[in-house]
Amino acid sequence: MSDHKVLHVKGRVLVGPEDVRDELWAVDGRITYERPPAATELTTLEGWAMPGLVDAHCHVGLDRHGAVDAETSEKQALTDRDAGTLLIRDAGSAADTRWIDDRDDLPKIIRAGRHIARTRRYIRNYAHEIEPGDLVAYVAAEARRSDGWVKLVGDWIDREAGDLTPCWPRGEVEAAIAEAHRLGARVTAHCFAEDSLRDLVEAGIDCIEHATGLTEDTIPLFAERGVAIVPTLVNIATFPHLADGGEAKFPRWSAHMRDLHARRYDTVRAAYDAGIPIFVGTDAGGSLAHGLVADEVAELVTAGIPPRDALAATAWGAREWLGRPGLTEGAPADLVVYASDPRADVRVLGAPRHVVVNGRVMSG
Repeated sequence: MSDHKVLHVKGRVLVGPEDVRDELWAVDGRITYERPPAATELTTLEGWAMPGLVDAHCHVGLDRHGAVDAETSEKQALTDRDAGTLLIRDAGSAADTRWIDDRDDLPKIIRAGRHIARTRRYIRNYAHEIEPGDLVAYVAAEARRSDGWVKLVGDWIDREAGDLTPCWPRGEVEAAIAEAHRLGARVTAHCFAEDSLRDLVEAGIDCIEHATGLTEDTIPLFAERGVAIVPTLVNIATFPHLADGGEAKFPRWSAHMRDLHARRYDTVRAAYDAGIPIFVGTDAGGSLAHGLVADEVAELVTAGIPPRDALAATAWGAREWLGRPGLTEGAPADLVVYASDPRADVRVLGAPRHVVVNGRVMSG
């Protein structure tokens, strides 16, 4: 083994929130806890190591206008990587980013295909815009071309109503989710408001993005069904600005958005207290910048989630939820090293000392 490149990480290795070890090695890009024989090329890093962070709601290949070119997509992925995000659930993109899978220096991506929305009921150039009768067919197509997820737009502003309203009839949603599950895919949906949630959850959905419309009526239903949420609080912070921009034409919608924003922390804390699974997502790639994962973890703590659980929502728990390994024997050596214990202060996530992808030191 003397010809192999070996990375040695020592200090404190957070295999889990309570499983702390003194060191690990990466041999040919894979993790081992067995000391390898002497190597000709040995790199040693010191500090507090965690699994590469997870951004479970991120859009590589997308900006506010729609799909972007490969060069821009690469810059987005590099920004996330350098912030410590090494696993992305891409919650909808109009661009083909499969080429990223061939790069061993970029984050690993789990794609949800392209958004599926009602006609003229979402951001222009983002989604397949269809009517309910086509929902099952489009969900099936995205299930087949994705990495095991499908993304619906569950609600959006209805210009005639002047407010957020559900996008899909109950029957079509039930049939579409059943078809996705038959094909082995999970389904998530963008939902800001209250009214679409019960139908989606009772139809069998697996996750809700944003979930600002959770109430004391629907929180128990989410908890009972085990439906996860990805609150994207760094995105919800933009609601007052959006409300100001829509005030003149859509005053009801603007007031609704301000109310959802005002109770955002209470909503997330109530969901946590009820036992709803919560994961970190930034919603980067639309109008938000990439690389905000540390900010989102800090927002969850501000909402009242204990620091170790907020860390799990971007590390150990998130990886388990997405079916990807952490710092386990034989797993890809995707990890981030910090100067101090992130369990003591999650703000340390904003200053990675070293970022390692497939056993290679990328920054620091």
